[in-house]
Amino acid sequence: MDAGYPRAMNEADIRAKLLGLVHAPLDYEDYWPSAVLVPMEVKRGVWLTLRANHLNRHAGQVAFPGGRIEDFDESPEAAALREASEEIGLEREDVTLLGRMGDYITGTGFHVTPVLALVRPGVQFAPAADEVAAVFCLPFEMLLDADAAKQRRGFYRGQEQHFWVWPKAEHLIWGATAEILVNLARRLRGDS
Repeated sequence: MDAGYPRAMNEADIRAKLLGLVHAPLDYEDYWPSAVLVPMEVKRGVWLTLRANHLNRHAGQVAFPGGRIEDFDESPEAAALREASEEIGLEREDVTLLGRMGDYITGTGFHVTPVLALVRPGVQFAPAADEVAAVFCLPFEMLLDADAAKQRRGFYRGQEQHFWVWPKAEHLIWGATAEILVNLARRLRGDS
């Protein structure tokens, strides 16, 4: 843990670090527009899901609640909130939206808009068993530790790829989720 970083962040800390957050949209027409909710709980950390093993896409992976932006969704925020309600039972009244991070393009064809939010302290989740195996919190202590995330490399479709991994004891966090967490951590630490 880097000296000087709090073990837990209060609401004022979070809001101050995210002040002036600018959404950097990307224009990728051939990708599926999607949105994820990045739910942070004051003094705890960031809530994540473990996707069910039987799903067709990203089975057994750690993810933020989210999914495709449907035609009826008014915005990425609306899509992220709808998906969070469907996947983990997070109700709109338990959420305070803070803004968007820069868009992210995945190697699997998704154009992701991360939507940052605070959730009510002590909020209870009701995971949809057909989609979510577990809901767990990545503590701010780990998120703010500049040495926690590690870069790894592997091959995907014949190309060498470099990607971030958060080696948490129970779950390996990698891919788009890990990258979004790295960018959030840098922002909260004041690195960017």
